[in-house]
Amino acid sequence: MTSNAERASILTRALRAALERDRQAIVDLCTEDLKAWTPALATSSRDELLAELERDDYVFSDAEADIVPLDVGGDFACAEWTVTLTHSRPLDFGDGAVVPPTGLRVTLHGATVAEFRGERICAVRQYADQSDLFEPFRTVGPD
Repeated sequence: MTSNAERASILTRALRAALERDRQAIVDLCTEDLKAWTPALATSSRDELLAELERDDYVFSDAEADIVPLDVGGDFACAEWTVTLTHSRPLDFGDGAVVPPTGLRVTLHGATVAEFRGERICAVRQYADQSDLFEPFRTVGPD
């Protein structure tokens, strides 16, 4: 079993790897049968997660993260984080309303809980209020 500090370091590296779409780091840090859940995504394998990270339809770019690992025991690690992103592609609200890229920086706050098998992450649950991403657009609106 890894120490709390080692698990915290692995989780921090995995979170950054996901933001940077660093495929090799995800392979190195996570098991093949990785289960991942976020408010916007659920995957049942590492390959499914990697396929999601390879998509090229993300509305936000230029991610910057502040990650604070929390002390958790057993086979778990937890981190609170803040991610700041740039609105760089059209944002489709699905009802015909589309906001063109604004260049606005938006911030999302959340927490991630990771379960470990040995030295690798085998499950991830991520919690965030994604409405934070849309707050700046309440006043922008579509053209």
